[in-house]
Amino acid sequence: MRRGLCAQWAEGAKLCCSPLSQAYARIWHRKDLGATPNLSKIATLVARQPQRRVGDKCEMKALVFDGRLSCRDDYPVPTPAPGEVLVRVHRAGICNTDIEITKGYMDYRGVLGHEFVGSLPDGSRVVGEINAADGTCDTCRRGDVTHCRQRSVLGILKRDGAMAEYLTLPARNLHRVPSAVSDTQAVFVEPLAAALETTDRIHIRPSQRVAIIGDGKLGILVAQVLQLTGCHVNVFGRHTRKLAMLQRRGSPTLDTPAEGYGRFDVVIDCSGHAGGFELARSLLRPRGTLVLKSTFHGIQEVSMVPFVIDEITVVGSRCGPFEPALRLLERRLIEVETLLDAEYPIEQGVEAFKRAMTPGTLKVQIVLLPSPGGKGSKAPGWVS
Repeated sequence: MRRGLCAQWAEGAKLCCSPLSQAYARIWHRKDLGATPNLSKIATLVARQPQRRVGDKCEMKALVFDGRLSCRDDYPVPTPAPGEVLVRVHRAGICNTDIEITKGYMDYRGVLGHEFVGSLPDGSRVVGEINAADGTCDTCRRGDVTHCRQRSVLGILKRDGAMAEYLTLPARNLHRVPSAVSDTQAVFVEPLAAALETTDRIHIRPSQRVAIIGDGKLGILVAQVLQLTGCHVNVFGRHTRKLAMLQRRGSPTLDTPAEGYGRFDVVIDCSGHAGGFELARSLLRPRGTLVLKSTFHGIQEVSMVPFVIDEITVVGSRCGPFEPALRLLERRLIEVETLLDAEYPIEQGVEAFKRAMTPGTLKVQIVLLPSPGGKGSKAPGWVS
């Protein structure tokens, strides 16, 4: 990630008149963004954002966890802070992290959800990166804004999430959705970006043997991303339907760990539970690399002695780059439609979570604003 002043970002930040936005202008120029986003235009939208009331509406429907999960129709419409934007949510996806939060992960209370697609007042469709940084701490100045010491995280830490009619995020977190990408597909941008972060964190060569633990949504996305590198990918899973999906896309699958003990250069744990860690370790060759993608509620007990003896490299991997994810979806290089198992209106959000928790279920989406048409449709502008 490069530092340095980008003139267009600086101009946009001045328009926002926000110290936070000006800090972003100084530190933020992502290497994966390609062309510099037009922050000046986004800043104009920021200036037009309502302070709380949307039309005559100051309450909204939201799926809230406060120790128990419930759908409310009287939750306050959020107020954008300086430099932030109010987004009208179209769809939100239920992630395994959302399920773990209902079990106690992160001790979070509030609106759930961090995978979404929505629209701005002018009808432009957007997706958003989930980490909101302060832009001023030493971590941000180093360029690691996703690890900001004072960050809030959409639907996970100190910030209400996407399973509501409206959400707020910093303007610079937003990315416009190409016309060729539907709302249903756009909800997958956040998990696809997380899958792409694997190849940002480590270099995977075409000659390497890579194992993926877990045949869930993230495991399938990681497998598709790694197929693009030309490496030898094997997926370990327990669900016949999911393994068949992978096999149709050309990914070899294994259901007996003994077939792979000590054979792999890289193992990626996408299992979502503690047992996946030990299996991943057993599959690695000496001096192999273990990539951890699972977040779950609970304590992981493990002996580190084998890691020392075999000189294993352990890499954590979390959020990833949105622009490459959008490009892959636009170019149809990643298939996500087959991962959608069900969709529910927000009023049936509790039932949607029950479905998502059913073993073998892939993606469940919550619909807040039905798509106005097919791919390329612009969302109707909304009056504030």
